[in-house]
Amino acid sequence: MDKPPKNKSAGDIAREVGRAAVSVIPGAGGPIQVLFENVFSAPLEKRRQAWLEDLAEVVAKLQEKVEGLTPEKLASNEVFITVALQASQIATRNHQKEKLKALRNAVFNSVLPNSPEDDEKIIFLRLIDQLTSWHLRTLALLNGPVDWMARNDIRNPGWSMGGVSTVIEHCFSGLKGKRDFYDQVVRDLQVDGLIGQGQFIHVTMTGGGMVESRTTDRGKRFLKFISDPS
Repeated sequence: MDKPPKNKSAGDIAREVGRAAVSVIPGAGGPIQVLFENVFSAPLEKRRQAWLEDLAEVVAKLQEKVEGLTPEKLASNEVFITVALQASQIATRNHQKEKLKALRNAVFNSVLPNSPEDDEKIIFLRLIDQLTSWHLRTLALLNGPVDWMARNDIRNPGWSMGGVSTVIEHCFSGLKGKRDFYDQVVRDLQVDGLIGQGQFIHVTMTGGGMVESRTTDRGKRFLKFISDPS
């Protein structure tokens, strides 16, 4: 088999491989070929390019924040390379802005002092991949509702009594009346060890209890790992 010309990009080669794969499918061609070309090939390359630009910004910011850090040193940092490669794979499978931002921050934070242990970094990347934007938003809210409302310009009613569900629906208008949905989100976060156990969402409690932090130590480490350090 002839080797591809050196001036071909990775995207060009990927498209050729895709076309070759489609061509060996019995009855393929025509509509299937068009589907591959127009639906999958170009968007994947676009996502890849956008993510590479994000990584370039991450490297530039790291150089500003960490004295003496150069791209060459980063290239020899095995932890950074592992995190960056895994984050890149996840990024091409996602379009949600919150998740892409979390991935960028994770790559950035992976080389800073006091970052999670190496194995936990990989676990946290897996969590970014499997959780939805609503999981990330809800986790951030339940980490500290009062501070969250202040940061996001949401009025704090100063509840005297009620449930955590009231706080969730007040802060996220898109979740009003969607109890089944956000109950599942909270259960998922509990299964992953990011939020404390127990059925507290719909329990009537004092105003202070409504807005107390519900995240575990692991949840707080995860949030720090995926948050902008600036």
